[in-house]
Amino acid sequence: MNKTVKRRGSRVEGRAFTLVELLVVIAIIAMLSAMLLPVLAKGRVSAQCAACESNLRQLGMATLLYWDDNAGNCFHYNSGNTNNGVIYWFGWIQNGTDGQRAFDLSFGTLFPYLDGSDVRLCPALNNSPQFKPKGTNFIFSYGCNQILFVPVNKPVVNANKITRSTQIALFADSASVDDFLDTPNIWLKEFYYLDVQTSFSSPHYYPNGHFRHSQKANVTFADGHVGTEMMVPGSLDRHLPNQNVGQLRPEILLLP
Repeated sequence: MNKTVKRRGSRVEGRAFTLVELLVVIAIIAMLSAMLLPVLAKGRVSAQCAACESNLRQLGMATLLYWDDNAGNCFHYNSGNTNNGVIYWFGWIQNGTDGQRAFDLSFGTLFPYLDGSDVRLCPALNNSPQFKPKGTNFIFSYGCNQILFVPVNKPVVNANKITRSTQIALFADSASVDDFLDTPNIWLKEFYYLDVQTSFSSPHYYPNGHFRHSQKANVTFADGHVGTEMMVPGSLDRHLPNQNVGQLRPEILLLP
């Protein structure tokens, strides 16, 4: 005997999430986000630091090549004025208002040794609304040690005077605070040389080391290696204390 099986409709009744279940899911997502965001932020900071280290390493190697071709003589910090600007060690900056100056990096002393590599930009410098570039866009992130790379009106320094090549800086993260050209605004700006200043309490104290990598600065030394440096205690520029501008150790900026 055939039996007819009666089936109910094939529609499956779905059960909606309860309010408690939704709140639990949202709480789990929030917890995971809170755990992942610091990790991602730390990864971004590490990547920026690594890119900066690579830039400085290339600048150091380019300087060693320059010494080989020039009897060990260091280049000048600047090459003098032109009709429309100044030629510095890294390129030509035309006259004009900060933020609007044109520039040409091909005039830089080390340009032929960098094989077209763009090593000028540290990705950690221009992350602040307080940063104001000198040119039509960001020009250069690093400063040279002015005890070695002197202005054009002084005799060049020979590298044979560097008796501690692993301990004397060639280049480092640099910046300065500007509170006098656009008052009452205070800006963080590019700065292209490094020197030693000791009057930390003076209102005219404007250091130029920039400790922008988790309060550390990357430095290229005269043997070509790159290391990190901490700010000299008490040397923080109080004009913009949140920007970590201060003094590098004098020991790495001065010849014995």
